[in-house]
Amino acid sequence: MKTNFNLATKRLPRLLITGSTGFVGRNLLLHVLHDPTWSDIILPVRSKEKLCEQLRREGIENLPEHLHLCSAKDERWLLEEAPPADVAIHCAGLTFSRKRTLYFKTNVEGSIALAKALPKECRLLVLSSQSAAGPTPAGAPARTRHHTSQPRSWYGESKLAMEKELFDLNRPELLILRPPMIIGPRDQAIFPLFQMARGRLRIKPGLRPKEYSWIDIGDLCRALLIVAKSNWSLLPHHDYFITSNHSLTDLALIQTAVSLFQTRGITLPLPHAIIRLISLVADQIPPLHQPLQSLGRDRVKEIIPQRWIVDGSDFERDFPWKPQITLEDSLRQAAEWYVTSNFQAK
Repeated sequence: MKTNFNLATKRLPRLLITGSTGFVGRNLLLHVLHDPTWSDIILPVRSKEKLCEQLRREGIENLPEHLHLCSAKDERWLLEEAPPADVAIHCAGLTFSRKRTLYFKTNVEGSIALAKALPKECRLLVLSSQSAAGPTPAGAPARTRHHTSQPRSWYGESKLAMEKELFDLNRPELLILRPPMIIGPRDQAIFPLFQMARGRLRIKPGLRPKEYSWIDIGDLCRALLIVAKSNWSLLPHHDYFITSNHSLTDLALIQTAVSLFQTRGITLPLPHAIIRLISLVADQIPPLHQPLQSLGRDRVKEIIPQRWIVDGSDFERDFPWKPQITLEDSLRQAAEWYVTSNFQAK
């Protein structure tokens, strides 16, 4: 696939990234800082202090000259503070909440506001989620774009609504990626897995193994940049699932994490009824909201289905990308960051 950078000025393109202090956006920014493709990198952020502190922890003491920070307040994007972007990668979004309205305010209203704030000629690549589509339909080997979307959670509903409203804007250069579970460093949502792996007792929701698609954060960042540099305007589809070539089970995920810390213990499967009860208790006790956010009343709805498998072959057909990183390597990198970040916190 040919690149899309035949600008009349013959200058290098400008890239805008949202969510640069979050999991995906932060990893993507670190990739981009070593990529000479871009003349300018534009970062709308809520907290410039938070971004600078994160970069310092990565060994970047001074902001590069081609890095431009502008403000993001509520669902408003003050992009006039920076040069106009040629390509935008939208990674920002709300992942955990106990209110349906907050999901829609951030993921839908915020994304629409961004699309309207960008120049019309700016190419927009949006990171959605497998949650927008829902689990694998019964009897199907994997979910494809031909299956009707059936999100199980408020989070998934908000991502699906975001996709539909963005496409309704009829932006000529819009493409949406739906990754499954993302694994890798700088993800605080993986902390409970590692804390459990270091203990004597590991909890597995459900009595039977569950099967998931997944993708490494480094592989995802490579894919995002490949797409950002490609001309997708003539492709028949502008939405894609993207995944590693190998699925995993929840048991394999726990066992692989345990092997990294070389701890002994037992893995206890719990019936879904008990998981739902834990979710109700966690929702009622504020100190448990953050440590048990993945067991909140909404997100626990996604724990119940047995299979979350997607087919990413369309993406591999249309773009020059293949997943490279194994589950063991992905979890090892995440575990190393987990240990380092806990050490720094102390």
